[in-house]
Amino acid sequence: MKSEETATVDDIKTDAKARKPRFMGLAKEFLELTKPRVVMLIVFTAVVGMFLSTSGAIPLSILFWGTLGIGLAAGSAAAINHIVDQKSDAIMGRTQYRPLPQGQLTTTEAVIFALILAVIAMVILVLKTNMLTAVLTFSALMGYSVVYTLFLKRATPQNIVIGGAAGAAPPVLGWTAVTGEVTADALLLFLIIFLWTPPHFWALALYREKEYAKVDIPMLPVTHGAGITRLHILLYTILLTAVTTMPYATKMAGIIYLIGASILNIIFLIYAWKLYRNYSDRLSRKTFIFSIQYLSFLFVFLLIDHYSVYIHTALQSALY
Repeated sequence: MKSEETATVDDIKTDAKARKPRFMGLAKEFLELTKPRVVMLIVFTAVVGMFLSTSGAIPLSILFWGTLGIGLAAGSAAAINHIVDQKSDAIMGRTQYRPLPQGQLTTTEAVIFALILAVIAMVILVLKTNMLTAVLTFSALMGYSVVYTLFLKRATPQNIVIGGAAGAAPPVLGWTAVTGEVTADALLLFLIIFLWTPPHFWALALYREKEYAKVDIPMLPVTHGAGITRLHILLYTILLTAVTTMPYATKMAGIIYLIGASILNIIFLIYAWKLYRNYSDRLSRKTFIFSIQYLSFLFVFLLIDHYSVYIHTALQSALY
């Protein structure tokens, strides 16, 4: 009898050990559905939008719940994108190892997961921030996961340009979470990301052109060729350079931001010019990677400049 009890306990322990790796593996697949690296950038720009919206401190409750709600909504939109694109993802080399093409998750599981994230996000934003932020976040979610992914992506080579509006929303969402209103400065942050999106994605599309053509997604390099795409990247980068000086011109930011933005813009312009003149897949990939760093550092400079007085005072106190 004792040996049977011992065997039962051992079986339970063995089952528990086996379940843990399965649970961890499943959690990893669900996390992958949310495109965590993309969501990190989205959340970062939203948080910077929160800090830029006020000269003082942000209520910790708004910072926490606003960030969580926006992040969950972004994760839901990404999961819906996985669901809609799973057939083309299975063909493209860049995406074929995602959870749905690999059969690690079922479509039903992904749909339920996306809906749960969306509902929780909306409840949090309505109850813990304000209705405007909830409405704008829901609009961005639907804009990306439905308007862009379901329709624009396969309808027009300007898919990235039009669909970029949803991806440009996060700093506005962060701004409204704190202030409850949309201001000109918030819209300027929106415009910066809106103009950044096309050269960012077109740099990727250039060296992935054959994959997009294989799944009939009319990205600009597929429909108009590499030359036109490279010209568009250069023109949008020039326009982006002009617009990123506007925070200084409108006194939203100061000299620290202007110096940082100018350095970033010079580097981005050099990449865009080289890409236009002497294309290579390697250069296109480097341009794509730098574009991510560009946006991250641009918002870092905005944040540092915004709190430069406080940073200067803190340094003075520490040194003297």
